Amino acid sequence: MEMGDSSAALMMSVPNYSYIFHFERDFEHMEIKPWFQENWSTIVSYCAGLYLLFIFCGQAYMAQRPRMEMRSILVGWNVFLALFSIMGAFRTLPEIVHVLSTQGIYHSVCIPSFIESDRVSGFWTLMFVLSKVPELGDTVFIVLRKQPLIFLHWYHHVTVMLYAWYSYSEYTAAARWFVVMNFIVHSVMYSYYAFKALKFRVPRSISMVITALQLIQMVVGCLVNFWVIQMKSNGLECHVSDPNIKFSLLMYLSYFLLFGRFFYYAYVSPSKRMMMASDSSKLLKQH
Repeated sequence: MEMGDSSAALMMSVPNYSYIFHFERDFEHMEIKPWFQENWSTIVSYCAGLYLLFIFCGQAYMAQRPRMEMRSILVGWNVFLALFSIMGAFRTLPEIVHVLSTQGIYHSVCIPSFIESDRVSGFWTLMFVLSKVPELGDTVFIVLRKQPLIFLHWYHHVTVMLYAWYSYSEYTAAARWFVVMNFIVHSVMYSYYAFKALKFRVPRSISMVITALQLIQMVVGCLVNFWVIQMKSNGLECHVSDPNIKFSLLMYLSYFLLFGRFFYYAYVSPSKRMMMASDSSKLLKQH
C-alpha cells in the first residue's frame, strides 16, 4: 500500500479527541518534514559533541570547587519535565490505543499515521523528539552538583537523542510505541524526582517500581522491533528502514542489559545493595 494512496486507512486511525488545542489543530507535519530531513544529523552531531565536551570540561572545572546546590532550579526543572511528560502521555496514548483496537499490531508498527493523519499525536511526537536536546540538561545538574556520572547516564542521553531525531526524519512507524512508553515512564520518573527535590519522603520502593517500568519499556521495545522484522519478512510493506531496526534493536538490548544489571545489584543482590543504593537516584535519571 503506497503512502500516498492510504489516506482512507490513515484517517481510520485518528481517535475521537474530546478537545483539541489550537496549537495541535494548527500543526502541519509537512511544513516540518523537509527542514528536519535536511538538518537533523547536523544538529544532533553538534549537540552530542558539545554535550560530551561539557561533561569533560565541566567535571575538570568542578574538581577543585564546591558543589552547587541549585535546589530551586532543580525543583523547577523536574516539575516542568514531569508536567510535560504527563501531558505528552495523555495526548499520545489515545492514538495508539485506538490504532491497536481498530487496526491491530501491523498498523501500529508499520503505518506512520500517528504523524501523517493525527495532528494531536503528530504535534506531541515532534515535541518529544525536540525535548531530547534540552533533556541533556539533566547532566548539568549532576556535573555542577558533583554527583557520580555513570556510563548509562550519558550513553543513554546521547543515543536516545540520536535515535529520536533519526527516526523522525524517516517517519518511522514503530516510533509511536517508543514515544508513548517514554512519555509514560518519564511521567512517573520526573514526578518522583520533583517530590524528592521538594524534600518529600518518598518510599524507596517507588524507585524500584520506576526501574521495573524502565526494564519493561526495554522489553517491549525489543518486541516491537521483532514484530517489524516479522512483518517485513512476510513481505508486508512496513515504514521502518532496515538500518533503523538494527539501531533500535541494539539500543534497546543494551539498555535492557544495563538496567537489568542495576536492578539486580540494587534490589536483589545483598552483597552490593548498599553500594548501588547510593547511586540509584542518579541511574533513575536515565530515560
